Amino acid sequence: MSSPPENPQDNPSKDKAPQKLSGKEKQAAPSTGPWLIILLILVVGSLILMKNSPENTGSKVDYSFFITELNRGNVKSVDFHGDILTGKWKIRPDNPDKEKKEKDDEKLAEEFNTVLPSHPVEDRDLVPELIKQKVIFKAESTNVGIGTYIIPWLIGPLLIIGFFWYMLKRSADPMGGGMLGNFTKSPAKRFHPSEEQTTFDDVAAMEQAKAELQEVVEFLKTPAKFQRLGAQIPKGVLLMGSPGTGKTLLARATAGEAGVPFYSINGSEFIQMFVGVGASRVRDLFKTAKENAPCIIFVDEIDAVGRIRGAGLGGGHDEREQTLNQMLSEMDGFQQNEAVIIIAATNRPDVLDPALLRPGRFDRHITVDRPTKDGREAILKVHSRKIPLSDNVELNKIAAGTIGFSGADLKNLVNEAALSATRLNKDQVDDEDFDNARDRVLMGPPREEILNDKEREMTAYHEAGHALLAWLLPEIDPVHKVTVIPRGRALGVTQLLPDEERYNMGEKHLHSQLAFMLGGRAAEGLVFGEHTAGAADDIKRATQITRKMVGQWGMSDVIGPVAFRHSDENPFLGKEMKSQGECSEETAHVIDQEMQRFMNAADQLAEKILTENREKLDLLAKALVEQEAIDSDDIKRLIGISVREQATIDNADQTSIDDQSENQPE
Repeated sequence: MSSPPENPQDNPSKDKAPQKLSGKEKQAAPSTGPWLIILLILVVGSLILMKNSPENTGSKVDYSFFITELNRGNVKSVDFHGDILTGKWKIRPDNPDKEKKEKDDEKLAEEFNTVLPSHPVEDRDLVPELIKQKVIFKAESTNVGIGTYIIPWLIGPLLIIGFFWYMLKRSADPMGGGMLGNFTKSPAKRFHPSEEQTTFDDVAAMEQAKAELQEVVEFLKTPAKFQRLGAQIPKGVLLMGSPGTGKTLLARATAGEAGVPFYSINGSEFIQMFVGVGASRVRDLFKTAKENAPCIIFVDEIDAVGRIRGAGLGGGHDEREQTLNQMLSEMDGFQQNEAVIIIAATNRPDVLDPALLRPGRFDRHITVDRPTKDGREAILKVHSRKIPLSDNVELNKIAAGTIGFSGADLKNLVNEAALSATRLNKDQVDDEDFDNARDRVLMGPPREEILNDKEREMTAYHEAGHALLAWLLPEIDPVHKVTVIPRGRALGVTQLLPDEERYNMGEKHLHSQLAFMLGGRAAEGLVFGEHTAGAADDIKRATQITRKMVGQWGMSDVIGPVAFRHSDENPFLGKEMKSQGECSEETAHVIDQEMQRFMNAADQLAEKILTENREKLDLLAKALVEQEAIDSDDIKRLIGISVREQATIDNADQTSIDDQSENQPE
């Protein structure tokens, strides 16, 4: 049994606050204070240097004006700074610049600066004149010391390196770590329990999986109960199932039941571009988990890090394999650890490394299946709690008509029904909205594509061929709806609605399935004398089933009970690129011949049934051309009840006759 991956009351933002994990329960944000202080010091220092520069001292005057004032005896003191001369006036002279005189002060500043004439026109009489005027003067050396040369060349590169270092710390690790301090820290998130924590009561269905995990909960609550008899609880629990079946929700509910810390991380978050970083993150994760034991570590999509080592195209991945080696060591290393339980989830258990699945690591393997009818009804009740439903909505019927749906699919179905009602401005979601939502999920949204009369007629006969074969073959699921309105990637769709759970199929059912798939092509050839490209997907799916029937399921008398794997597996998932020597060319030729025989037999069966029921085929096609969509009631009105339904009635009548004969007195 299974459940949706998320419940409306299981929003982590409401009942659990995730925090980054970095060896401590709380990780401080990177500080920018030191860099701001350094930048501020550099700016202030630059302003001070500019202000104290000789060129910015007092008023700037021409050298001739300075000589004039010197001859007048109005210079109090001067300082030589190379080719810059600064000084003070005895009495502030008038501003010689008429424009500035009108805009600013009429008098110059008390201090001044000017540029000395350079060689060969330098004034050699300046110093004697200063001495004559009794002006105080001094000179500063213009030679720069060795420290002045070294400091700019040393501090400048250091500041540039420090800037890039700081940027790398912030951007090198998108998972939340730093360049050095936090780069090797685990990015796992810790969820704290609260009053609204998730428990097994919040998980719809999945009774078998919850029963398996109940022992883990009891161990975390009362470990002495198990240790008294020397029992050891499984250290690792592997949840296997299709996407959307509720593996993450089940792990969160386990932590909520036990009332212990819950650390969540995705398998891809261990992997980084540098070899060894993933192993460091694994060590940091387990170190923190041990400090907060007892606790639960949940690794989602563990196949991202736990794939088979040394396999696949290129011989493996060093970083992933080192990370996996460290995880294997932490789970069952030299030091035994019984206070940390690891729960992992994957939908690809076939690519996991055997060392990861052996006893002592992931001891317990729990399969999270798609929900049954009762489970689907419970899941629908969970997701429709906040949705106003009309009185004509029967969730048990909806559950019966959604065979094969996962928890996520059911959640999407309820949401699509609510959106359908919203588009029509309804106050409640009724049965029609759920029917439209199911069509949208299974067949796709309608396309704005206009077919001409010829294409519409050919599409109608194609879908009528599928529908008629499903109506006349008792092994095929009941027909729910047939439409020639383009939906998704198809020009027309024949929708079947299973009326019972099916986990296995026999030869007779598969041969009927092949005939049903080729029914559209057979109808085209029977009516129009030619075949169209619209049967491409039907032929492709029928060929895939036929190959498995002949080469894997042992349903061919010529080949016998032998399995020949088809070499189309992805080599990047730890599989071989091509099977060498698995079967000879002669055997492959025989397999191809058997596949052709199966396909031709199915095509002949479809053509025979359609030829014998040509009138019914024409009636269905005509109704599709006129109405564009018909359901099972329309088909029953046009051509009568189906063979499957007639067989059910006959069996019920025979059972009634048998019961009456048993009750009659001898």
